[in-house]
Amino acid sequence: MVDWKKNTVHTLDIAGCTAEGMGVARLEGRVVFVPYTIPGERWTVRLEKVNKNVAWGRGIGLLLPSCQRIQSDCPIYGKCGGCQFRHMAYEEELRLKRQRIADALERIGHVKLELPPVLGAEHPDRYRNKVQFPVSCGKQGLSVGYYRPRSHDVVDAPDCLLQPETVTRLRGAFQNWMTAHKLSAYDERTGQGLIRHLCIRTNSRGESLVCVVVNGKRIPAEETLIGDLRQVEPGLVGVVLNSNTRDTNVILGEQCAVLWGQDWLEEELCQLVFRLSVPSFFQINREQTEVLYRTALEFAQLTGTETVLDLYCGIGTISLALAGKAERVVGAEIVPQAVEDARENARRNGIANVAFFCGDTGAVAQRLAEEGIRPQVICVDPPRKGLASEVPAILAGMAPDRIVYVSCDPATLARDLERFAQLGFYTVRAQGIDLFPRTIHVETVALLQREPL
Repeated sequence: MVDWKKNTVHTLDIAGCTAEGMGVARLEGRVVFVPYTIPGERWTVRLEKVNKNVAWGRGIGLLLPSCQRIQSDCPIYGKCGGCQFRHMAYEEELRLKRQRIADALERIGHVKLELPPVLGAEHPDRYRNKVQFPVSCGKQGLSVGYYRPRSHDVVDAPDCLLQPETVTRLRGAFQNWMTAHKLSAYDERTGQGLIRHLCIRTNSRGESLVCVVVNGKRIPAEETLIGDLRQVEPGLVGVVLNSNTRDTNVILGEQCAVLWGQDWLEEELCQLVFRLSVPSFFQINREQTEVLYRTALEFAQLTGTETVLDLYCGIGTISLALAGKAERVVGAEIVPQAVEDARENARRNGIANVAFFCGDTGAVAQRLAEEGIRPQVICVDPPRKGLASEVPAILAGMAPDRIVYVSCDPATLARDLERFAQLGFYTVRAQGIDLFPRTIHVETVALLQREPL
């Protein structure tokens, strides 16, 4: 009988990988999760947390390494919560992500497909075009970085291999400015302290936009900050101050003021131009987003005669890409500001065959029915929680020829695909796209049709 207690040590073989990126082993039939391991490896593992049938352990000795294991190239890997796969070759990461999609589709959605390999990134490092650093002051001094996994402890991150070097320079200048002027960091436990977050956007033109989030209305030495930031980054286009005095985990407050320059920058995507302010949603990996949208367009099979409904359209990125191949596109989004941004983006790009409505799925469906509009193609790109339970029936009731589902979570995608199957829409294709290299996240595009091929 194996001793199933905390701090006991066991030799375990890693057989799989969880959706959170942890290795999975078994000890007399019971599951043990071990982070930073790779399937096929053998480890000496100390149990750190033990429940009745599940335990969490830490590898203390690698007995049989995988041929896919590499030396991590980040000095704070494992300390911050940004990456989960820097200990393995990128090819192995893509294999595990493909397996995660396939397992979810089969086990949750009861969908069996021959999945192609996940479309990996040509540049798996330095791809994030938006970074939000929490700021904290603890025993180790001022930290501007990322949260430690499953905590709100901030790990100082002088550099990060997911962010452009532009961000590294701006972050360093900002931290030096805080230190030089002895500015306090916000403490969420007491509600005291001035500086809460540093947010930075970049674009493919080499431009950057900085936002400082404060627990107040103003900052001291703002001219010095502007000068310091401009000195390290000539492509800086603006510095914005955001006021957030609420007791909340939400990063941005409602009020923004321009300290210098402008409060937006532009980005090109699929030969379209989008204007992005500090709060605008935009995919963080531009190159792979183009791959994602090309895949969605391929699955949509547009000939130029279709009416397309794009749900959860945000600022209209997918809608405007679809508009170039369709007769008409209707975008729907529940966030009013996003709808206004989408309309402005359509105007800026000279696209006239698209209209944007503000409302939830049910309200939009009713409005289209009243206008006698039946979309031949529906595209959905919901948040991580997937579609609300009533939405598949609403969409099926609109009788489209095809549904293109863009998902950022394989589990909720699989759940929704089973709901659609019960309504007569079957999944015929799926493709994984890696928008977030070195992390656990993966995007999937699925094509549903009313009859199986």
